[in-house]
Amino acid sequence: MLRLTSLLLGVALLLTGGGLLGTLLAVRGGQEGFSANALGWVMSGYFAGFFVGTFTAPPLIRRMGHSRAFAFHAALATMAVLLHPLWLDPWGWGLLRVVTGIALVGLYTVIESWLNAEPDPQRRSRVFSLYMMINLSALALGQVLLMLGDAGAAAMFTVTALLVCAAMLPVTATRLQQPDVPNVPRLKLGNLYSLAPVATVAAGLSGLAMGPFWGLLPVFAGDIGLSGDGVPLFMLAAIAGGALLQWPLGRISDGHDRRIGLMAVSLAAAGLAVLAAMPLIQQQLHVMFLLVFCYGGLVFALYPFAVAHMLDYLASEDLLSGCSSLLLVHGVGAAVGPAIAGALMSRFGAPALPLYFAAVLICLAAFTGMRLLSHARLRTHPAPFRAMLRTTPSALELMPETETPLHPEKETH
Repeated sequence: MLRLTSLLLGVALLLTGGGLLGTLLAVRGGQEGFSANALGWVMSGYFAGFFVGTFTAPPLIRRMGHSRAFAFHAALATMAVLLHPLWLDPWGWGLLRVVTGIALVGLYTVIESWLNAEPDPQRRSRVFSLYMMINLSALALGQVLLMLGDAGAAAMFTVTALLVCAAMLPVTATRLQQPDVPNVPRLKLGNLYSLAPVATVAAGLSGLAMGPFWGLLPVFAGDIGLSGDGVPLFMLAAIAGGALLQWPLGRISDGHDRRIGLMAVSLAAAGLAVLAAMPLIQQQLHVMFLLVFCYGGLVFALYPFAVAHMLDYLASEDLLSGCSSLLLVHGVGAAVGPAIAGALMSRFGAPALPLYFAAVLICLAAFTGMRLLSHARLRTHPAPFRAMLRTTPSALELMPETETPLHPEKETH
């Protein structure tokens, strides 16, 4: 595990910068007078770039090699970050967010494919868990850094760029042998839906919910009266909830039909979102922090629920391609969601965001409930729930389940 320290340090620095930048853009954009609609499109640009990058990064890494590709994408991300305070325009920021998304998916792919060189399935499981823990911790640290600085100062963009540059030092200096970047095929979406309909719909709807969560929740926090350190603290509470609650929620689901857990989590999160939309509740800031902590813990579990449910039903040869396709569905939802939620916030005000969350989650609970009533569970769970964040298909290769045959046949449910 020690030989992977340089890679894990690099991703920690990288994600700290990414966590800082996401909230910083929402706060600074509000200070510059950007509407919620404009910020929604800006945030959608990041996920659109991330989607494009999943196709462009692997061939680029094969051609350049891991170290040079990491330096290339890090330079691209650094330039995009530093241009934000020089180009204070929503259209400009939207373009820069697309570039940032492309660059970051390239950086993640380099690190994750290197981590995949670990041959021992048991150690791979530990690496995957540690990697996801670092993901959440670094995102939280980014919020702390924003509290230590001034969102209105260009220096915060400089700090973000420095973190991205610093990530290059341990990664490009590693002595690990550069592995191959496999071409992971994607399972056709029609086939994926026929094999795992609940997982497919849950991935798309969780993307619709999580895209605006990252991009517009800081805007919502500012609109309900939080300022200064309040906005990053609000985001920190949500991330802390996601880090602390998704694992116990998932472990409980391992002993039951995952669809029951998915429906219960969706309904509970929808209820919290409705409460957060009430003006009387919004005036009680301590209650709002508790709500967002619990809400974060619930919605962060939705995508891992979808992955775990899919793993229960796909044949071993389809697991990796199925995970890749599920990630694609989630990414499309995440790219579309901020634009829709931002338009609603511009028209109806801050309460539109939690009500949008509630509507998406109720749709997920309704679909899951219909499948639960019409299709009985056909099998127990051969794979455990794993706490995770959406990154790239390479991270899913770290899961031992995608290497180990789970069951020989395919069944719909």
